[in-house]
Amino acid sequence: MSEAILGTGRRKSSVARVRLTEGSGEYTFNGKTMEQYFPSPNMRMRVNRPFNVVDMDKQFDLHVTLNGSGLSAQADAVALGISRALIQFNPELRGILKKAGLLTRDSRKVERKKYGLKKARRAEQFTKR
Repeated sequence: MSEAILGTGRRKSSVARVRLTEGSGEYTFNGKTMEQYFPSPNMRMRVNRPFNVVDMDKQFDLHVTLNGSGLSAQADAVALGISRALIQFNPELRGILKKAGLLTRDSRKVERKKYGLKKARRAEQFTKR
């Protein structure tokens, strides 16, 4: 495999475009290393989860372009993008990744604010007198 494998992951309003190439396990996120971009070990663990599930740690170089939302949603979007790219690499991995819940896109988004309310559902505080 000389060309890159592409995968796209989304969560809330974040989009992760993932490029997998065979290599030594170098990860770049918007030009930064994994430790610089995701300071929390929990987020790094979520990003690495697809590789851990299929036992392919340090086999691929990862180049990710991220935008939108916050770091937590971006980490989940990267995991989905990696999972989709791994399926393109080897379709037999689909069952393993699906059983681990890594192919499901989390469709929850922020509910819009309605007029007359302070937030999406929070009404103004009632005063008796």
